[in-house]
Amino acid sequence: MNDTELDPAIPAATVVLLRDDPAGLETLMLRRNTNLAFAGGAWVFPGGRIDPDDFEGGVPSDDPDALLHAARRAAVREAAEEADLTVDVETLVWFAHWTPALAPRRRFATWFFMAPAPDGAVTVDAYEINEDAWIRPSEALRRHAAGEIELLPPTWVTLHTLSESPSVDLALARARDREPDIYVSRIGPVDGGTAAYWAGDAGYDDGDLTKPGPRHRLLMLASGWKFEHSA
Repeated sequence: MNDTELDPAIPAATVVLLRDDPAGLETLMLRRNTNLAFAGGAWVFPGGRIDPDDFEGGVPSDDPDALLHAARRAAVREAAEEADLTVDVETLVWFAHWTPALAPRRRFATWFFMAPAPDGAVTVDAYEINEDAWIRPSEALRRHAAGEIELLPPTWVTLHTLSESPSVDLALARARDREPDIYVSRIGPVDGGTAAYWAGDAGYDDGDLTKPGPRHRLLMLASGWKFEHSA
């Protein structure tokens, strides 16, 4: 199958909800049903595809501003549908956009937002979402390294970034003070496993992951995952 036969990535949105705990910042994570075709069994943040009704007037558009506005509405809607939480759209901070590598399977190009968690108890449907947990990012990464939970690369990188912020206010301030990170992923083999890599990596243009130079990649190795970013 060549690139022209691949379906375009489906627009989607995710919201990373944050709260302060005496032990440190926590984020809400949901475990997807293992029988789902996409990311079955993985622990994720609330999110899903952008629906036509998320656009103004219910009319989908490729205009960047219209897409971003629809992504915000989708993130709020998904938090309500998947976790029964009412998130104020005005509190959303856009901090990343992820486009997955080309692949002959369903792909989602996803806007990532973060926001302070609203009041209220989390309720999941026990069908699409089987479990929920408030967890410190470093603990989620530890559990993944131990083989206890499954994470997707965008989730892993987000948790890695959040692990550097001790509080919700600091995490949100850092997100507001920088341009959103844009990840257009490529995948390639490396010694001991696979790497996802992005613009700024020495091997991004030609796929030569042995080339010396700057690094912007997630090494997904049998021995563990490691994020390398020279900037």
